[in-house]
Amino acid sequence: MNEPSATTIARELEDQTVREQQDLRGLLAGTWGRIRSGDLGALPVLAGLLIIAVIFQSLNSNFLSPANLVNLLLQSAAVGVIALGIVCVLLVGQIDLSVGSVSGLAAACFATLFVKQGWPLVFAVVGAVAVGAAIGWVYGQVFNRFGVPSFVITLGGLLGFLGLQLFVLGPSGTINLPYDSWLVQFGQLDFVPAWLSYVLVVAASGGYFVSQWLLARERRRRRLIAKSVQVMTVQAVVLLVALLFAVWYLNQSRGVGWMFVFFVALVLVMNYALTRTSWGRHVFAVGGSVEAARRAGINVRRIYTSVFVICSTLAAVGGLLAAGRIAAASQSSGTGDVNLNAIAAAVIGGTSLFGGRGSAFSALLGILVIQSISSGLILLNLSSSLRFMVTGAVLVLAVMVDSLSRRSRTEHGRG
Repeated sequence: MNEPSATTIARELEDQTVREQQDLRGLLAGTWGRIRSGDLGALPVLAGLLIIAVIFQSLNSNFLSPANLVNLLLQSAAVGVIALGIVCVLLVGQIDLSVGSVSGLAAACFATLFVKQGWPLVFAVVGAVAVGAAIGWVYGQVFNRFGVPSFVITLGGLLGFLGLQLFVLGPSGTINLPYDSWLVQFGQLDFVPAWLSYVLVVAASGGYFVSQWLLARERRRRRLIAKSVQVMTVQAVVLLVALLFAVWYLNQSRGVGWMFVFFVALVLVMNYALTRTSWGRHVFAVGGSVEAARRAGINVRRIYTSVFVICSTLAAVGGLLAAGRIAAASQSSGTGDVNLNAIAAAVIGGTSLFGGRGSAFSALLGILVIQSISSGLILLNLSSSLRFMVTGAVLVLAVMVDSLSRRSRTEHGRG
C-alpha cells in the first residue's frame, strides 16, 4: 500500500486546522487528531498532576486542603523562576547546569550588600541580579567564541560559583535577613487580598480573550486561518471558571501569595516574548535547526547569548526569592536538589531536550508536578531519598514520552 505523499498530509492537516477553528465540534475533533498524531501538548503533565492528586489525597486527606496547596504554591515559586530560565536554554538545544550555584551566589551577594554593607534593598537586589546577568553573558561569549559545549561551561560554573558563594558568605557561612525587610515579607507573609484575587482572575481571562481576538483579526487580515469568536469565548469562559474556583478554594486559607503571582507574571511575560516577538521566533528557529536559522539571516550567536543571559538572570531572581522565603543566605542556598528540580521541571513540563519545542508554561506545570510529589511524600512522613527516586523516574518518563511523541509527529507529518 502506497504511503501518503507530503502534499496529501499537508492538505489533510490544513483541512483539520480549518475545521478546528470554526466551531466546538471541530475544536474537539482537531484536538483528538493532534493527540493521535503525537502532538500531546500539556496533556501528559495535566494527567500526571491528576494522578498525583488522587494518589496522595487517598493516602492523606490533607494533601488537597487549602492550607497545603497555599504552601505548595509558595514553595514552587523560587525554583519555578529558575526553571523558566532553563526552558529558554533548552529551546535552543543547550543546557545550564550551574543555575543552582548562580542562585546561591546571587543570594549571598544580596545578603552581603544589604546586611553587611548596608546598601538600600533595591540597590542590593539590582546588584545581585546584575551578577547573574553578567555570568550569563560570559557563558554566551565562551560558547560563541571558543565553541566550548554548554554542558562543560556550566559544569565548571557550577563548581566555581559554589566556591565563590562560600567566599562571599565568609567564615560564618550564613547571613540572616531582617524579618521586617520587604523581601522576607514578600516571600513569607504577603498575600493577595481576596477581592483583588478575583479581580485579577477576571482581568486575566478578559486579557486572554482580547489577545486571542486581536491575533485572530491579524491572521484574517493576512488571509490566514483564525479562531472563531465562539471558540475563543468558550476557551475564555472555561479559563475564568477554573481560575475562579482555584482562587476561591485557596482563599479558604491564606489565599494566593504575591510571590507565586510574581512567578506566574514572569511566565506570562516570557510566553509573550516567545510566541509574539521576533526574538521568540528566532529562538525556536535556532532550536529547530541552527544551520537553517543561520541561512535565514538570524544572528545565531546573539540568540545563544540572550538565552544564557536570561537563564542566569532568572536563576539569580530565583535565588533571591528563596532567600526571602527562608530569611537567610547560607552555604546550602542553591545546593541540594535545586539544579535537579529546575531542569526536571522544564523537561517534565513539556520542553524538549532536543530543542525547538516547549513553552514558558512548561516551567509552571513542571514545578507543580515536582512540588506536588515533594509535598505528598512529606505529608506521608517518607524520606527524601524516595522523593529523589520518584522525581528521577518521572523525569525519565517525561523524556520517553517526548521521544515517542517526536517519532509519532514525524510519522504523521507534524515533525
